[in-house]
Amino acid sequence: MNKVILASGSPRRKELFETLNIPFDIKVSNVENIEALSFRKALAVFKENKDSVVIGSDTVVVINGEVLGKPKNEENASVMLHKLSNKTHQVITAVSIISTTKSETYSIVSDVTFNQMSEEEIIGYINTKEPFDKAGGYAIQGYGARFIKEIKGDYYAIVGLPVSSLYQRIQKYL
Repeated sequence: MNKVILASGSPRRKELFETLNIPFDIKVSNVENIEALSFRKALAVFKENKDSVVIGSDTVVVINGEVLGKPKNEENASVMLHKLSNKTHQVITAVSIISTTKSETYSIVSDVTFNQMSEEEIIGYINTKEPFDKAGGYAIQGYGARFIKEIKGDYYAIVGLPVSSLYQRIQKYL
């Protein structure tokens, strides 16, 4: 069996990948841009691990055509959360799988609808510090779950790694 490497430092992706019950290592690329494509992340690790199957992933939040990255400060987080409040947005998670014989990249798009959030709720949520390392300024698997009205799509893709589709696709690499 080929060695599998997850090219991500995200603890959420590690936890989700563990549900696949496939042995893997983690190696983080030196790609600094948090909006870098999943393929660039995977390729950066693959170049030094050509005997492995490398998985890279990246998640973005999009509302009305605007990509919301990770908030840089409290004000930025507040602006993002106000944009999401009482609206539906898309979470797009791209996954790349690279091996010596083949590679593929695919995306999963899910719709997430927030309930109306009060100013006090937004401030309280920002004070948890959870929004600061999350695309769109929230974690659906954390305190942010309190504000989710509905999801249409893949919950695990929203968290950061579409477990089921990755499991189905990675089988042909092992």
